[in-house]
Amino acid sequence: MPNFRSLLLGRRLSTEESHETRISNPIALAVFSSDALSSVAYGTQEIMVPLTAAISIFGAGVLGWSWWVALGIVALLLVLNVSYRQTIHAYPSGGGAYLVAKDNLGELAAQTAGASLLTDYILTVAVSVSAGVSAIISAFPALEAHRILLAEGIIGFIAMMNLRGVKESGLVFSVPTYGFVLCILGLLAKGFWNVATGHEVAAAPAAAVHLEGTSRLAAVWLLARAYSAGCTALTGVEAISNGVTVFKEPVSHNASKTMTWMVVVLGTMFLGITYLANHHGLTYHPDSPETLLSQLTRTILGGAERGLPRLAYLTTMGFTMAILALAANTAYADFPRLAALQARDGYLPRQFSSQGDRLVFSNGIFILSLAAGFLVLLFGGKEDHLLPLYAVGVFLGFTISQTGMVLRWLRLRGRAWQLKALINGLGAVTTLIVMLVIAVTRFTHGAWVVLVLIPLMVLTFFNIHRHYIRVKSILAASRVDFLGPRRNRVVVLVSGIHAGVVQALNYAKVIADHGEVEALTVDFPDERGRDSHSLERLRSDWPRYSEGIPLRALRSPYRKVVEPIVEELERMRKTEPEYTITVILPEFITGHWWANLLHNQTAWRIKGTLLLMPKIIVISIPYHLEPLVE
Repeated sequence: MPNFRSLLLGRRLSTEESHETRISNPIALAVFSSDALSSVAYGTQEIMVPLTAAISIFGAGVLGWSWWVALGIVALLLVLNVSYRQTIHAYPSGGGAYLVAKDNLGELAAQTAGASLLTDYILTVAVSVSAGVSAIISAFPALEAHRILLAEGIIGFIAMMNLRGVKESGLVFSVPTYGFVLCILGLLAKGFWNVATGHEVAAAPAAAVHLEGTSRLAAVWLLARAYSAGCTALTGVEAISNGVTVFKEPVSHNASKTMTWMVVVLGTMFLGITYLANHHGLTYHPDSPETLLSQLTRTILGGAERGLPRLAYLTTMGFTMAILALAANTAYADFPRLAALQARDGYLPRQFSSQGDRLVFSNGIFILSLAAGFLVLLFGGKEDHLLPLYAVGVFLGFTISQTGMVLRWLRLRGRAWQLKALINGLGAVTTLIVMLVIAVTRFTHGAWVVLVLIPLMVLTFFNIHRHYIRVKSILAASRVDFLGPRRNRVVVLVSGIHAGVVQALNYAKVIADHGEVEALTVDFPDERGRDSHSLERLRSDWPRYSEGIPLRALRSPYRKVVEPIVEELERMRKTEPEYTITVILPEFITGHWWANLLHNQTAWRIKGTLLLMPKIIVISIPYHLEPLVE
């Protein structure tokens, strides 16, 4: 009969079955592109925020700048596509910016890229889920009181599906991803058909903006703000390069092909939405009750009408809600793999590199869920509060990756290396400028947190690395400590006489050298300083069971148990350095897990303390009470 764990997560997979977890290109597009594709739901909207606010200064004609901003963003998207395709072929083992930086820029740049991407993945989950919940609440306002609970529930669901495996989660999440893409492409087709046939009246063209003097500097700053805000549509673009290993063979070919399809679909939807928003003269304020995409969908499809137009509107907005909520799946595909790479290099705890029953990096999934859930709780599940922290990390990763690829071409040269280096160099400069603009414009709104957090994470990574190096060197050097013969002194800790103690004493005589074994007990003297009744009873019973093993009592006037034992063992270790001291702890095990919580706390404390003492060996002798319980 399958247990609850197997019903929830599926059957265990052996290492030899890893090929069964590889995914096809259509599923990979859903797994790794949901974050990037869903960003078109708010990419144009983010461009319109500063432009709409500037209408009072420059006039309505400033809205037309959004089209040129969108073209610039798509141009950067194409540069990133070329760069990451090259990264995929150069590093088929995955890792994206992290491995590029490690190979070409050194460990500091690699850990900086790792910290920035890990931070961005956590924020991706928190922002995406919060945005999805906000979309749900917009349709059903009564759910506002349950915002945080809904967000945490969605995170838990996505985590559970990813614990089942990338393939299984991809099958589930492909429905909202492809449903959203089809709805948006259908919306664009209807919108452009209306434009071509003249069925809809476009907004009156605004007068051209004339710039003179200081207004030109203000315009440059406005364009920079709009461009950096719209670049949120590029978050998640690097995801495929980080997860190359989950593709079917040939992995590089399939991953680069999927990358191109993602860029084509993303660019088409982004440009189409921006063009039609301009065509209809739509604006957006941060406090607007309706999103820009909702305005556009209602305008094109007639969402206010009954019947088929209303159904089409609700279907489009429903898939928008779904993909925004599930866009976090991209982070779940990449965060555990990136953390595993850093763990294998010794910059994160080794546990991150361990695969679970379903051949996924379970520890990374757990940590990502806990961190994102904490952010949702901390910020009340409001994506507006989280967005200022967003995108700084991902563009830092872009910049490091592009710079690393430039150095790679300069080092290896090869075919058309000058063109490749030029493209990557252009991408590095552009992403650096965007990152700086985001950092400056959003610094006081919370971006400073990420700018402080990333260096702290890098410092932590190097401290972990130094710890692992130190442990390795100590273990290597410690081999000489045990060369040659050593004598063994055995100490049995007892508190009374029972079958477990007798068993421990018999075992002690087997492993002791030349009978060098003794028993220790801790005694709490009474108020007159005399031995306790329990010690007197133990001494009277001792000769019948000890078979010649001496018993020594450690007096503890302050009623401590662990401290007198530690002091005595420390004395023995210093006065008899030629001995290895073996401490034997008799313990009895009950028939139920909850009953064990009622016993052996002192033994656990003793073991926890003695394990920190050098050249002390601790052995537990369990005595099972199941026969007595039954």
